[in-house]
Amino acid sequence: MAINMEILIIFGVFMLLSWMVGSRLKSKFAKYSRIGLRSGLSGREVAEKMLRDSGVSGVRVISTPGKLTDHYNPMDKTVNLSPEVYNGRSISAAAVAAHECGHAVQHARAYAFLKMRSALVPVISISSRYMQWVLLIGIFTVEAFPGILLAGIIMFAMTTLFSFVTLPVEFDATRRALVWLRDTGLTVGEEHSNAKDALKWAALTYVVAALASLATLMYYIMIFLGSRR
Repeated sequence: MAINMEILIIFGVFMLLSWMVGSRLKSKFAKYSRIGLRSGLSGREVAEKMLRDSGVSGVRVISTPGKLTDHYNPMDKTVNLSPEVYNGRSISAAAVAAHECGHAVQHARAYAFLKMRSALVPVISISSRYMQWVLLIGIFTVEAFPGILLAGIIMFAMTTLFSFVTLPVEFDATRRALVWLRDTGLTVGEEHSNAKDALKWAALTYVVAALASLATLMYYIMIFLGSRR
């Protein structure tokens, strides 16, 4: 019971952290989306310029529906920007656009952690489809069939690994974006500080998600080990 209470406390802490970071992220982007970029470039124009300056060809910048849905797709080599970022001419739009182009640059430069994360995608796709069912069945049948829970734990461990491999990918994309924004003079002084602040909070969401995944993995492992006593 003590272990269960400790786990509940840990889950509660991570849920609170996730909510706090998510709320802070939304407020930061809302704030910086109201501050116009001095150069007046839109997110699309910022993305296209960064790709050109970085010598990356064959990558399209397109608009994708939704809010905070921005991402780079290495399969079809597209930088997908939400309408607010694609059309926006704000600090947040420039920061997000540059960050997603940072992933395109990683792809073009064969960045090791991006290659590792891409290699994990097929495994994660299969694991995430069946993982929750395997874990649920495994927990209820752990005494009779411990192998089922162990299989679920291995699946969940792959998703946890994916979360941690994602961290250097995101941090490096942010680093590339900020260096380029600074070196080209697109963000200077307070503009650059604001762009850095926005991307910092975006990165923290990945940190919290990775730690929460690790805590959940440890919970399942403790259930499995407890059944073996």
